[in-house]
Amino acid sequence: MNIAERGEKMAVRKGYMNEWQTSLLDAVKADCAFCMLAACCSQCVSFDLRKRALHNEMSRYECCAGYMPCSGKCQEDKCPEFCLCLEVMLCLGNSVASTRFLLQDEYNIQTTECDNCLISFMIILGQIACICRLLASLTGDDELEDLAELLTCISDMVYCTVCACMQTQHKVEIDYRHGMPGGGASAMMMVPETQQMSRFDQPVPPNIRQPIGVPPAQ
Repeated sequence: MNIAERGEKMAVRKGYMNEWQTSLLDAVKADCAFCMLAACCSQCVSFDLRKRALHNEMSRYECCAGYMPCSGKCQEDKCPEFCLCLEVMLCLGNSVASTRFLLQDEYNIQTTECDNCLISFMIILGQIACICRLLASLTGDDELEDLAELLTCISDMVYCTVCACMQTQHKVEIDYRHGMPGGGASAMMMVPETQQMSRFDQPVPPNIRQPIGVPPAQ
């Protein structure tokens, strides 16, 4: 699938009808303890959330949830837990984003404008810090080097904060979706059939507005 086709598939998410149970701004308030855990141990949290997003069925695992060019080409089916461990250790950003896309496509969830602004700010700030670092290396300017150091520190703090809030947002959503409509995890949702898992090759998510805990009609 080329870049244009991927862009078209991503545009489908703009038409999703459901919303996250909590926004990025309210994630800390929704589960402060988990947010602190995600900030201190993002890799472990990302590993656990991906397994939960897959309903603990690791036979469904693909590298980066099937959204990256490497997906399905790393022999994930032979040792999915080990591959997921490598994914969260080496590509944490992609791992968190892939879990987010997986949840959005399965549960027909849109991202609010505020969440998009926070994520965009995190990405743009990181790019600016990288550019300043390159310019400082090429020019040897001490002032530019100091600016690059400052921007890098700010960018790292913003990344850790937004990433932790994003993982908390995912955790709250999974708790809600895998439990009863009122919250909690007393009744687990049925694991969807393999063809029910939405990916880029599906123009419309299969479980649009499907009642929680009710299997899709055959």
